[in-house]
Amino acid sequence: MLEHPFRQQLHNEIHARPFERVGAPAQVSHQVMLVDPAESQLAFEHLGELLGNLLLPPPSPGSMFHTEQIGPVRLRWERHGEFVSYTFITHEQLGPEDPMFDRCACDRISAEWRARIPGQRLCANHVAVMPEGEVGCDAAPDFSAVLDIDALVGSDVADGNAQVFTDLRMAPDGFTRFVVLSKPMSERRRGRLVQRLLEIETYRMLSLLTLPVARQITPQLNQYEQDLVSIMDAIGRNDDADPQRDHRTLDRLTQLASSVEGLYAASHGRFTAANAYYDLVNRRVGELHEKQIFGLQTIGQFLERRLAPAMQTCAWAARRQQALSERVSRCSNLLRTRVEVAMQQQNRSLLASMNRRQYLQLRLQQTVEGLSVAAITYYMASLVGHLFEAAEPWIHVAPKLAEGVSIPIIALLVWLGLQRMHRRLERSGEGR
Repeated sequence: MLEHPFRQQLHNEIHARPFERVGAPAQVSHQVMLVDPAESQLAFEHLGELLGNLLLPPPSPGSMFHTEQIGPVRLRWERHGEFVSYTFITHEQLGPEDPMFDRCACDRISAEWRARIPGQRLCANHVAVMPEGEVGCDAAPDFSAVLDIDALVGSDVADGNAQVFTDLRMAPDGFTRFVVLSKPMSERRRGRLVQRLLEIETYRMLSLLTLPVARQITPQLNQYEQDLVSIMDAIGRNDDADPQRDHRTLDRLTQLASSVEGLYAASHGRFTAANAYYDLVNRRVGELHEKQIFGLQTIGQFLERRLAPAMQTCAWAARRQQALSERVSRCSNLLRTRVEVAMQQQNRSLLASMNRRQYLQLRLQQTVEGLSVAAITYYMASLVGHLFEAAEPWIHVAPKLAEGVSIPIIALLVWLGLQRMHRRLERSGEGR
């Protein structure tokens, strides 16, 4: 039986990035690096350098996902289309004198190696997973030492089996902090919860990458719309005194269309990616199954209030750009139709003028042919007269009489010859 060449690859795709097991307590650090294709390959080689220095097996060539236990830290490396993510997980317990985020999971990995990670850091998060009994849930926990209480959001998640707290602010080390209070549950389920929190932050930042683009193109869209209004006014004016006006307007419209399409091509991919990432954010938030606690905003409510307006701005810019492109296209079709109609009218006038000239040429040719018949007849009749004048002693015919009789005969023969030549030329032209 013939197997599809991609069957094994497609079948394994559903198991390509399994959730990590996360116990309680645990420390999780997560970083997302934006990369281009060259930097993506450098990131793969950089990972191999770390594993090689520790005498660990390297990742498979071309792999998109790799996990490795490095001492007390579990390293999870993932390569995506435009970013590479690093997740560090440790279950080492902090001492009673250690603050919650004083020593995080990524701190167990060489700082020199982390400083050389290729790409640009877009997202960075610390997650502290703690057993619920260590803090208690009868009242709002006091996280003032690690979170901004004024910006605190939190909720019951995982069907009431855990609580999540965060301020979604960037700490001095550049990381956003999450605290997860977990009831007894399987490590797999706890790992899925942590992964969803990390993915919410990852996709939130990736979707927000489009906001600067939307703000940047807004002044350009304003200018292009004003230019289009000016062109439409020019199309609406009738100025027969300037026959080249439509051609100049078409040149302006063509330049505008080129600029609009160039802007569209440069930003359309980013707008499309924003929609996809924002949809993933909403899906991951829905998978948390949040319930409100202690009068705090849930993560979903906070994102709906803060992220949704930014995404609406991006969607509005994308729709405005699409509408402008369509309007330019309709305007261009309208003006081209007008120019074509004007050209057809000019061509019709030109053909009428050519017909008149051909008619005049034909009449002139007929006049010339008539004069040619008379001239040829005159010369031929003169020759006949001279001929009979020389032969008069023998044939006894008056030369003037012979000349007069020959005139109609010669004229008829010349005219018949011209008509035959015309017919031959017509047949020759039809044959070509």
